[in-house]
Amino acid sequence: MKRTLFAGCALVASAFAFGMLAAGCGVTEKASAAEASLQRQVDLFHIEQIEQKFHKATSTHDLNLMMSLWAPGAVFNVGDQTLTGKAQIRHWFATENGAFQPGNHWESDTPSYKIRATVNGDKGTLYFECHYIDPKTQMVVHFVAVQHQVQKIDGKWLLTNSSATPAVLAP
Repeated sequence: MKRTLFAGCALVASAFAFGMLAAGCGVTEKASAAEASLQRQVDLFHIEQIEQKFHKATSTHDLNLMMSLWAPGAVFNVGDQTLTGKAQIRHWFATENGAFQPGNHWESDTPSYKIRATVNGDKGTLYFECHYIDPKTQMVVHFVAVQHQVQKIDGKWLLTNSSATPAVLAP
């Protein structure tokens, strides 16, 4: 967590410093390209933060944190269900998702090499796997792969369309 926070702060500080330097020296095409590249890195960082918050929400049964990740009109395809809007998605997490059930105190994680994110302007994608581990038995009790479409809405990256599918555990 400290490593992620440090990386995020470094990106923001770099973006600020670069912007100040470019403004003082006159913006060139190279500076514009460098600024665009830096913005892309910042956006990817924020998109990847969705994965961390998603797993924190499931590990701590924090339904409000989970719902803060979803756009108002989001669609979530899970199993044979299509959930539309935050109210349906919230209800599914609260009543059907095993990670949120009161008797389950699972830890949720994704191996970092199984996270993939893309960005193109104010839209992008995010793929990760959820590996749910029972800390008492130290066994994986459930796992799923989730492919998300994300969008920057009012300055915040949110999930807009997601599909959950069975994952294959492999090293």
